Amino acid sequence: MGKKTPLYEEHLRSGAKIVDFAGWDMPLHYGSQIDEHNVVRTDAGIFDVSHMTVVDLLGHKTRKLLSHLLANDIDRLKQKGKALYSCMLNDQGGIIDDLIVFYIEDDQFRLVVNAATRDKDLAWITRQAGKYDAQVIERADMAMIAIQGPHARGKVHQVLGTAYTPVLEKLAPFHSHYAGQMFISRTGYTGEDGYEIILPAPQAAGIWRALLEAGARPAGLGARDTLRLEAGMNLYGTDMDEFTTPLESGLTWTVAWQPEGRNFIGRDALEVARGNPVTKKFIGLILNDRGVLRSHQRVITDNGQAGEITSGTFSPVLGKAIAFARVAADIGVDCMVEIRGKEIPATVVKPPFVRHGKPCYE
Repeated sequence: MGKKTPLYEEHLRSGAKIVDFAGWDMPLHYGSQIDEHNVVRTDAGIFDVSHMTVVDLLGHKTRKLLSHLLANDIDRLKQKGKALYSCMLNDQGGIIDDLIVFYIEDDQFRLVVNAATRDKDLAWITRQAGKYDAQVIERADMAMIAIQGPHARGKVHQVLGTAYTPVLEKLAPFHSHYAGQMFISRTGYTGEDGYEIILPAPQAAGIWRALLEAGARPAGLGARDTLRLEAGMNLYGTDMDEFTTPLESGLTWTVAWQPEGRNFIGRDALEVARGNPVTKKFIGLILNDRGVLRSHQRVITDNGQAGEITSGTFSPVLGKAIAFARVAADIGVDCMVEIRGKEIPATVVKPPFVRHGKPCYE
C-alpha cells in the first residue's frame, strides 16, 4: 500500500483505476484515458496533484539562496505572486529536478517540486539553505488540485463566487493569488489554460466535489502524460535527469546566462558545454506509419547515427504516435525508429505538437 492523498476516497467513488506512482496510490484513469484527455482539450478536467511536494522557503536571504540554487534568474520575479519555471542543477550541470518557484513576500518563496524526487530535493535544498540562514518547510498539510482546459477558469470562478472572481479574471499566466486559504496559480502541465490550487488538506474534498458539480471531469495520470507530451513539456526522470543538462534536454531557454556574475550551481559546467560543439539535440518526432512510440526505442538518422526516444505516446489530437528523442545534432528532417525489429519512418519536428487544443502539425 502506498501513500494516499486527501482525495483518495474521492477517486474510489469515481471508479478510478489506482496505480503506484512514486510511492503514492494515484488514479491512472476513471474509465477512459482518451476521453479524459479530450475533455481537457475541449472543456475542463481536474487532476489530483497532491503527491507533488510543496516547499516554503523563509528568511531575508532567500532570494540570494534561490539565485544560487536555480539556473533561471530569480530576479525576474519582481511582482509578488509571479512564478518562474527553472531547473535545479548539480555541480556537473545535470538536472536534479525541474520546478516552479513563486514569489510570495520578500522573505518568503514557494517551490513546487516533483513527487519522485522529494527526498533528494529536500536534502539538496536544505543543504544549500543552511548557507543562507533560510528555513525549509515542507507543506505536507496541503493538498493540490489542477483544473485545466478552455472552460477551467470559468468553473473555478463559478465555485468560488463573486468574492474572488474579479481578481482571478485579471490574473495573468504564471501569476498567483490567495483566495482565503487557497493559493491559486494560473499554471499547469497540459498546454491548456487553467489553475493549480494549493489548499489545506481538509478542504480538498469539498472543492473537488464542487468542481465536479460545476461540470469538470476527473482525469488521471494517463491523460496527464499524453497532454503534457502533446504540449511539449518534459517529464523528469524520462526526458531529463541528473546525467543530462538543460542544454541537451530542450531547456536551454530556462538557463539565465545574464548577469554574468551570477554564480548558480552548475554554471561552470554549462559554460564549458556551451563553448563546445553541439553533439546532441532534443527533438520531437511524429511517426509516419502506424505504430506506438515508447521510451528507449532506437532512432536512426540519415547518416546512420543512433539516438533514443525519451518519451513516446499516441496523440489523440493528431491521431498519430509522437515522441521526444535525444539524437545527434546533425539530424535532418527525416529519420527511422526501430519498433520490434522494424525500421519505421518518422518526421522530425519542433515541439509542441498541440497548442490550445489545435494540432501544430498535420
